[in-house]
Amino acid sequence: MNIDAKLRPLYLIQILKERTDEDNYLTTFQLCDILKKKYGLDTHRTTIKSDIEVLQKAGFNVIERRSTQNQYQYVDRDFDIAELKMMIDAIASSKFIAEGKSDILINKLTALAGSNKARELKRNVVVTDRGKHNNPQIYYIIDAINDAINQHRKIRFQKVEYNVKKERVLHHGGEKYIFSPYSLIWDGDNYYVVGYSEKYQSIGSHRVDRIAKQPEILEEAASPQPVGFDIGKYTRTNFRMYNAPRVEVELICDNGVMDAIVDRFGPDVHTYAGDLQNFRVIEEVAIGTVFFNWIFGFAGLVKIKGPESVKQQYREMVQKAADLL
Repeated sequence: MNIDAKLRPLYLIQILKERTDEDNYLTTFQLCDILKKKYGLDTHRTTIKSDIEVLQKAGFNVIERRSTQNQYQYVDRDFDIAELKMMIDAIASSKFIAEGKSDILINKLTALAGSNKARELKRNVVVTDRGKHNNPQIYYIIDAINDAINQHRKIRFQKVEYNVKKERVLHHGGEKYIFSPYSLIWDGDNYYVVGYSEKYQSIGSHRVDRIAKQPEILEEAASPQPVGFDIGKYTRTNFRMYNAPRVEVELICDNGVMDAIVDRFGPDVHTYAGDLQNFRVIEEVAIGTVFFNWIFGFAGLVKIKGPESVKQQYREMVQKAADLL
């Protein structure tokens, strides 16, 4: 059995994927030369043509341009350059993906474009420093959480925090949390797991990069999601996934901030007519400093109308900040 003859089409498609695209081709002579230098195969030009026909019949989109030296291109890419650029930018700027892992993933993505386009991608992508996390376990943590969600099982884990020396230490002396995971959420450059907390007996979330190591998947079935629980709405109204009491609030908003309100709460946000300059919003939100900071950032264009207890918390926070000036 001539194993080289069986391997040759596989080598050819690999060469074409790596070295050709819609703007670059290889001739019959060049393909023969690469097969000789890289794989030690002596190949006749007619053999190249028949092997290409095999690849075309197998469904590979290899284009042949007929001339004295036939030219061949592989043009059927899974992702075009614009799509690869977008994914590379997302990976490079994502805080939860560690620096070394970002480089590995980006190299894998650029390889999908072929060597010529890969150089183009590397030349054009510009990334700013995003303060990436350095938890090397994060990929295994995410994988374990995803398995637990699919199996409808509880997980048990410890969390980490930074001390005054910027050292990672176990949170609360190594306390173990038991959690029923419902969904993984990417919000504000961080990954979170949303689910039911045994400790607080309520829906909550944890930042994935703050989980110390791969969670233990328990045999115990996860607590079922509460009736009517909407993960999308929970995420939109939880402000950076900050765990805080949830209260229905009414906001008075300047007409000019509708874009910001829709960006925050989604297009189905409950809005009502106000006066000629304002509209009202009624939504259940997580009440805490993150929410109040969001309100403050509008410089008076968004006001809290009620309830009074929430208004009072906001007044106290603002007053406390003013007293420190």
